Amino acid sequence: MAATGKEAAAMDSISRVPPAHPTVLSLGGSSEPQGEPGETAAEGQVVPTAPKKPTTTTSSSDGGVETAEEAVEPAESDINELCTDMFDKMAVFLQGELTGTCEDYRLLENMNKLTSLKYMEMKDISINISRNLQDLNHKYASLQPYLDQIIQIEEQVSSLEQAAYKLDTYSKKLEAKFKKLEKR
Repeated sequence: MAATGKEAAAMDSISRVPPAHPTVLSLGGSSEPQGEPGETAAEGQVVPTAPKKPTTTTSSSDGGVETAEEAVEPAESDINELCTDMFDKMAVFLQGELTGTCEDYRLLENMNKLTSLKYMEMKDISINISRNLQDLNHKYASLQPYLDQIIQIEEQVSSLEQAAYKLDTYSKKLEAKFKKLEKR
């Protein structure tokens, strides 16, 4: 069955589209890479070219048929460049990560040093406080006999005071008896 009319025009436009990429295999049996017009390649070299975008034809004769390229692998030199670029970027990324980690460790080291210095200062302060407390304890111990004497004197004063009150009350009683005897 032969195509007629619009179908024939669409098939004709598809068959007229040039190869999309130079590395596309030709059906003629040639295994040599094909370059763009004006490009030359040495024997055994692949000429890298940018992949082409699919073209859309919208003439009235082909009925708006879109054509697409066949997916092809990039040339060997492109793969090598991409791998080199990937490894370079990965190295930069890893270097950045390691630099950040090193900076974190430096910060922790500095914080540990400052904390150590603060604890040493606190240790010195606590040693001084301990020494001053021991001095105060020694002074208190040396004053203890005098404090004991003060307590003893205070007890004696209170007993004398009680004796004085008793004597006062007894003298008042005697005075009252004397006045009573005088009146008689």
